[in-house]
Order: sequence, then structure tokens, then C-alpha cells
Amino acid sequence: MPPMNSNLRINGDRLWDSLMEMAKIGPGIAGGNNRQTLTDEDGEGRALFQSWCESAGAKMGVDEMGNMFATWGGTDPDALPVYVGSHLDTQPTGGKYDGVLGVLGGLEILRTLNDLDIKTKHPIVLTNWTNEEGTRFAPAMLASGVFAGMHTQEWAYDREDAEGKKFGAELERIGWKGDEKVGARKMHAFFELHIEQGPILEAEGKDIGVVTHGQGLSWTQITIIGKESHTGSTPMPMRKNAGLGMARVLELVDEIAWSHKPHAVGAAGHIDVYPNSRNVIPGKVVFTVDLRSPSLDVITDMEQRLQAGAQKICDEMGLEVSFEKVGGFDPVTFDEDCVNAVRNAAERMGYSHMNLISGAGHDACWINRMAPTAMVMCPCVDGLSHNEAEEISKEWATAGADVLMQAVVATAGIVE
Repeated sequence: MPPMNSNLRINGDRLWDSLMEMAKIGPGIAGGNNRQTLTDEDGEGRALFQSWCESAGAKMGVDEMGNMFATWGGTDPDALPVYVGSHLDTQPTGGKYDGVLGVLGGLEILRTLNDLDIKTKHPIVLTNWTNEEGTRFAPAMLASGVFAGMHTQEWAYDREDAEGKKFGAELERIGWKGDEKVGARKMHAFFELHIEQGPILEAEGKDIGVVTHGQGLSWTQITIIGKESHTGSTPMPMRKNAGLGMARVLELVDEIAWSHKPHAVGAAGHIDVYPNSRNVIPGKVVFTVDLRSPSLDVITDMEQRLQAGAQKICDEMGLEVSFEKVGGFDPVTFDEDCVNAVRNAAERMGYSHMNLISGAGHDACWINRMAPTAMVMCPCVDGLSHNEAEEISKEWATAGADVLMQAVVATAGIVE
């Protein structure tokens, strides 16, 4: 197998043009995108992606979860494919790059290999995973989760959106329910390019994040019951303020996360307060605590300290409290050989790089259970994502796709 050539680079202008063309589908109201999964806009984006893949000489396959697989090349009919990709769906107020860069960066690999008439031993399969965001149909990474055996297909089909529409029915409605059995495909390796969605690479002045681990996640929904009463006429000693109990628990969450610095994090993003009236002391609160760390032992410790501490706080305040684990996954350690392929690619091409732990969940986290997997990350401005103001530069996108291509092609094997 010939050595990799550092001059093997993608066409950055063409990649950028493709990103901007896809962004025209499902435009947001503030410069980003609203192309939520299984909407008409998602279907339109899928159709454009398929046309581009077929123009690049790839044959499209679709499984029963709507996952798209475009197969290109491969001189050895018995060699397992190298997979590359991410997702095309967005948040309701999402940016133009989250997920999409990983899909279209993979497309640019196929186009560049065609331009240079390069063949690989292993086929390359470009993938668009369905419903990575999980914003319309929870949970996130739903279809890759079914592919990896984490969820049943029947359970996934039964997920409902806010209007009561079911995933399975909407998948059929937009015409993207395929006939392939989910999870039947075998992989030699999988690579995913993604924007960092955090501020570290930009702050450190690095072109590339070599993702070695993915944080584990624990979601605990906490319900605190107090007593609704008038904010003005209820004496302080007689109050059972569920909102105050929540505030003290959230202080505890912050304290617990700081105790495991620098990689552990914790907060509550979902909070419901009842009756949510200006002059009524809250009688009930429901909130979800999100704890993350790349260490399973740390997550376990944080969960235990949260539950014990919250119980103590509420007992002392005369409040009732209950806990429900509503989501989570274990930390991920990505494959050493695939990670080295990414790091070697960055070094070969002269891009500055650093090891990185992904703070968000990605399809690669589930696929890592099925095949050797690694991720490439590029910076994003101010670490901002899941926001229409999400922004990257053409140079960052190009560097990320360059490294992605070098890692994928090195793993697939150039044929002379």
C-alpha cells in the first residue's frame, strides 16, 4: 500500500458552496436553519444529498430507519467498507454546519478522489444518520442508536413529537423509509467530522481537534413538591417553597461538577415551575439535571451525591422529592488506530491540533460500539452551536475535511 501524500486535499471552495446550497433548504429566521427530522424540508435536503452522491458515482441505499448509505468504489469486493458521515437534520433554530459539515465533508472526499482518479481497496460509504438532534423525536441519536442495538425499531417508530405524530408514520409520509434491515451493514471503520460546539479549539488557536473520548451523560428528572401559597401573606417560617428547594439543589449540582474539574459539567436546562404565577409560592417544580464526564466512575459519584444531597436539602425544608433517570449513556473511548489515523493526518498536512473530549453526543458514540470509530473536530466561533448564529470559517471547514479525507483514505487504502 503506497504512503499517503500530504498534497491530497479537498476542494475547499466546492465544499463551502455545497454547505451554502444545502442551507437554502429549511432556512431559519435569523440566518441559520430549521430542517428538523422527517419534515418536508428534511425530505428535500435528503433528495439533494442523494443527487450529489449519485453524481459522484455512489449508489444510494436506505434502511428502515431512513439512514442513508451512499457506497463508492472499492477494488476488493470482499473488503468491508470504511464509513464516513454525520447528519443533515437541525435544531429548530440551528446553524448551517452542525452535522451538515460531516456529511458534505464526506461527499467532498468522493468528489476529490474522482477528480484525482484515485482508487481505494475498501469501499467508502457516505452516511446520513436520521434524527441525530432528537429535538422533534426524543431521544437524540435515535436512528444510529437503533443501528447499534441500543433501541428497538418498534420503540423508535412509536416516538411522538409535540403534535402527537409518530416517527414511523412521518418517515413513511416523507418517503424515506427504506427496505434495508437496520444494523445489518458491517463496517471496517467509521469517521465523523463535526464542529466542536465548544470554545476550546478557537481559544487554543488549533485547527483540528483529535477526539479521543466522548463524555458520558446522565439525565435525572427531579420533582419537588411543596405547598402553593400567597407570596405576600405567608410568613417566612410557614413556607414550603419548592422553587427555593430547586435553587439549593442547583447550587449543589454546580458544586458537584466543580469538584470533578476540569472535564465534568452539570446544569439543569429543563425547568418547569408550578403554578408559575407572580404572586404564588411555587408548590411544585420539575427539572432535569444534566451531568457529564468522560469517566463512568465520576458520573456514578455525581449521581449518588446529587440524590443524597437533594434528599437532605428537601428533608430539611419539609419538601417532598422524587428522582427519575430519564436518559444517559456511558462515556466513549474511541478506537486507538482510528484516532491515530486522524492525528497522523493532521500532522502530515501541517495543521495544528490537540486532543479533545467531545462534550456533546454524536452518532459516532453509538457506532463506536459496532466498529472502530474516531471523530475529527474543527473550531466554531465562540463555541456557539444549536443557534442560528453558529459560524465557522471556510478555512476551518477545509482543514477539517482535509484531515477527514486523509484519515478515511489511509484506512481504506490507496490502490496504485
